[in-house]
Amino acid sequence: MRGSCHPRNRAVCMTNCPTLIVTVGLPARGKTYISKKLTRYLNWIGVPTKEFNVGQYRRDCLKIYKSFEFFRPDNEEGLKIRRQCALAALNDVRQYLTVEGGQVAVFDATNTTRERRGTIIKFAEQNGFKVFFVESVCEDPDVIAENIVQVKLGSPDYIDCNTDEAIEDFMKRIKCYETSYQPLDEVLDRDLSYIKIMDVGRRYLVNRVVDHIQSRIVYYLMNIHITPRSIYLCRHGESDLNIKGRIGGDSGLSARGKEFAKCLRKFIQDQKIKELKVWTSQMKRTIQTAEALAAPYEQWKALNEIDAGVCEEMMYEEIQEHYPMEFALRDQDKYRYRYPKGESYEDLVQRLEPVIMELERQENILVICHQAVMRCLLAYFLDKSADELPYLKCPLHTVLKLIPVAYGCKVESICLDVESVNTQRDRPENVNVQRTTEDALQTVPAHL
Repeated sequence: MRGSCHPRNRAVCMTNCPTLIVTVGLPARGKTYISKKLTRYLNWIGVPTKEFNVGQYRRDCLKIYKSFEFFRPDNEEGLKIRRQCALAALNDVRQYLTVEGGQVAVFDATNTTRERRGTIIKFAEQNGFKVFFVESVCEDPDVIAENIVQVKLGSPDYIDCNTDEAIEDFMKRIKCYETSYQPLDEVLDRDLSYIKIMDVGRRYLVNRVVDHIQSRIVYYLMNIHITPRSIYLCRHGESDLNIKGRIGGDSGLSARGKEFAKCLRKFIQDQKIKELKVWTSQMKRTIQTAEALAAPYEQWKALNEIDAGVCEEMMYEEIQEHYPMEFALRDQDKYRYRYPKGESYEDLVQRLEPVIMELERQENILVICHQAVMRCLLAYFLDKSADELPYLKCPLHTVLKLIPVAYGCKVESICLDVESVNTQRDRPENVNVQRTTEDALQTVPAHL
């Protein structure tokens, strides 16, 4: 049963009551970037989270944006509409956290005045939510200018404007907020829970972290950065067990797998990547692939393939023969199903969280891993759901180049033209435990 906070006494708030994350800061300070990344991360680790962008509520309400005049502090009509949009978003937050089963809501807006933040705190106390503020403070004009060009110029607000006009209008919009901006204060706000991020992570101020979810949020936000970089993901070269259609195990590379490793070396050299780091699992097939690169690499136990337990080194046909019920149960819920004496995809995500944290800290990196592991990493970067994750296509002998951009990730798929077996088994139509063998094996890929 979910806990709730007593509206008159914050001290008796249950540890598991819902959390409302509230952004604070002037426009073009990366609040939406933070909101989207945080939402993606929390959903990936299994915490149901949704972002509520008040700017989008304003666009839905107004349809046509005219100019910065709307945001002037003396524009009564503008103030009224903005207040209505904030309240509409808070109503949706209440619905999500109390009715729809959400655990965390991210209220993405400027929230630059103590009065507005007070309204949100009162709303949270009345509904039994904890509040955690995330303030982004940035005085670096280069970072602000880059954010305006990268993000704001692509906004629907400026769809019919030329670049110079849009920048000029947006700078005036920022001025409208500056006069009334009241940053979180170490003395006046000492009872609030918050993190203040200064100049995109050069410094942090953390105050009154009261529970596990807030500590996870702080830990995550202190690891992300905005330096341009590329992340390369690929599986090991084809292995001897891949050819035989056997899952798991720790076999070495096939002849074609070794050929892929050579091609990977040439591909990486041609990319001319500055200060590339290479990570592998502790399994033979990834290490042998990395060895061909003639570059330093680091082994991670956390990157080892999903443990198939009693089904290790078995063909799907053998699993169906010996464990037909297990085979059906896995098809019914592939993300949460755990192999007997093995792991589930859900377990794997938890195991990979330190890898994600370290990936967020790094710049250019190549991760040579395994099918299930690559699916989990890809789901994080591409914001895929738990239902989609176990079926993401990660073919052998293909490199995925991920380039983090403002609100997501660009993906480039590069096939290195070395033949390999197909290891993708899609969800069959019939997942009933009483199904026939033919139905169970409907989507098993061809093998020796």
